[in-house]
Amino acid sequence: MSEHETSSETLGEPTRRDFLYLTTGMAGVVGAAAVAWPFIDQMRPDASTLALASIEVDVSSLQPGMSLTVKWRGKPVFIRNRTDEEVKEASAVALADLKDPVARNANLAPDATATDLDRSAGKGKENWIVMIGSCTHLGCVPLGQAGEYNGWFCPCHGSVYDTAGRIRKGPAPENLAVPTFAFATDTVIKIG
Repeated sequence: MSEHETSSETLGEPTRRDFLYLTTGMAGVVGAAAVAWPFIDQMRPDASTLALASIEVDVSSLQPGMSLTVKWRGKPVFIRNRTDEEVKEASAVALADLKDPVARNANLAPDATATDLDRSAGKGKENWIVMIGSCTHLGCVPLGQAGEYNGWFCPCHGSVYDTAGRIRKGPAPENLAVPTFAFATDTVIKIG
């Protein structure tokens, strides 16, 4: 080179080598992202799981004293329209008589008590109760309108629940859990 000729390296302009480094680096980043995407994508919930996040159940056909079992998130859910007598009996139970005095109601604070009103659909709809139908002992599905309290009875190990889903006798340590639910209309319950 002569003394007046300059190269691009001395002026700080990019060279062909700089371009190749940049292109190779970008290809590496794109390749790494393409390899990583299936692992990241698998962590998203399945479409069927998302579809089950909440369900709406028409309960217009449930007369007082009747119950219905639906499936939500792969678990049975008991919906019961209790009679006035059943509500009265469940309301009269003293908390001291309960094996588990905690509400286990997703709609309430975790330390809410297991009063009948706290486990039911609330004021004006005390007759409606919605619970996850899985025995808290070993996960069996209790039989409805059975047992000495006319609530639920788990024949596997003898757990007895009352009409509010509260454990009264047997090895089950907790009340049946109450999922998040609300009345979307007067005859439709939205669970989840």
